Amino acid sequence: MSDAPTGALSGLKVIDLTRVLGGPYCTQLLGDHGAEIVKIEPPQGDEVRDWGPPFHDEDASYFIGVNRNKRSLALDLSGDAGKQVLLRMLEGADVLIENYKPGSMEKWGLGYEEVISKKFPKLVHCRISGFGATGPYGGFPGYDGIIQAMVGHFSINGHPDSGPVRIGIPMVDIGTGLMTANAILMALVERGKSGIGQYIDMTLYDCGLSLMHPHVANYSLSGKTPGLTGNQHPNISPYDLYQTKTCKMFLAGGNDRAWKRLCTELGKPELYDDPRFTTNVLRLENRDDLRSELASVLENVDGYELCDRLLAAGLPVGPVRDTAEVMAHPHTAHRQMNAELDWYKGWGIPIKFSRTPGSIRRTPPKFGAHSRELLAEHGFSEDEIAGLIDGGTVLEKRRR
Repeated sequence: MSDAPTGALSGLKVIDLTRVLGGPYCTQLLGDHGAEIVKIEPPQGDEVRDWGPPFHDEDASYFIGVNRNKRSLALDLSGDAGKQVLLRMLEGADVLIENYKPGSMEKWGLGYEEVISKKFPKLVHCRISGFGATGPYGGFPGYDGIIQAMVGHFSINGHPDSGPVRIGIPMVDIGTGLMTANAILMALVERGKSGIGQYIDMTLYDCGLSLMHPHVANYSLSGKTPGLTGNQHPNISPYDLYQTKTCKMFLAGGNDRAWKRLCTELGKPELYDDPRFTTNVLRLENRDDLRSELASVLENVDGYELCDRLLAAGLPVGPVRDTAEVMAHPHTAHRQMNAELDWYKGWGIPIKFSRTPGSIRRTPPKFGAHSRELLAEHGFSEDEIAGLIDGGTVLEKRRR
């Protein structure tokens, strides 16, 4: 494993006090591109270390998936000694990111306005919370599925027969992590002009709601509340899942030109000339008839061969694959999206830079594995380190 600093964010130092998913997803993304990520865990550890099976060396896959390229320091912030350690760790840091309950940092005497901004005026301090500190839901806890329900994701996901269904990917947490990474980088760009940092208030509620496209836009213009459409698209037709002789395939006809080409490739040019289907508006109005026509054509064809042929013709289609098939697929390998490092396996780095590529340099850390080296790097003497460990401020084993 190489610890050499590489990537577009080489030289950036991030103190990461986040747990679970949104924050760790964000900081892993920054770490993949060269940022130094110091993951500071509470005495009990990041709780997702226990969210298994499966496990590797007692750490759950849920933790392993979003914590590469980080070092772990285990620190008890409830006492003055822990707070002083954190303040020393923040010297020279560019970013502090945390997802404690709103008010926690302030209660500990580490609030942004009162302490952090005065001691470290160049620091970017980012907080992720469920709903923010104020408002009707201010300070309440938030988890991905809860926010999905509250911001409308359930109401548009699923089939009328199934009823509302949670999206199978934790899209609120992941979306918040992605938006938080963007927010941090924006703040750093602005700091390059102003010379000062700022506070970033990120919430799962805001980010989850902002993912509701095109449903909010549709509602705003039509006044009609969006509902469940299954695999179909509310604004485009055809856009649906079909059964072929060999597989299920997803087919999209995003515009009238694509629809005409699709009809030609399927050997059904008469469908394009059918007055029910000549425009997208008409195809939406007659989507049940259109689905029936296409289903009868596709049910007897080799879906894999057809998908390859239609893709080569420039049409957006694809066979339904499971996770094992995706990770073994040649295109996944070609795009370097099946990464391995020692025992670790995961997705690769999706952002491809021409000059400053990201890299996977560290496997996800064991709890407190780097406590001693990180303290030493920040000027703590051997006696100070021993005292912090003996006193329970810094930990090398999880407190159960």
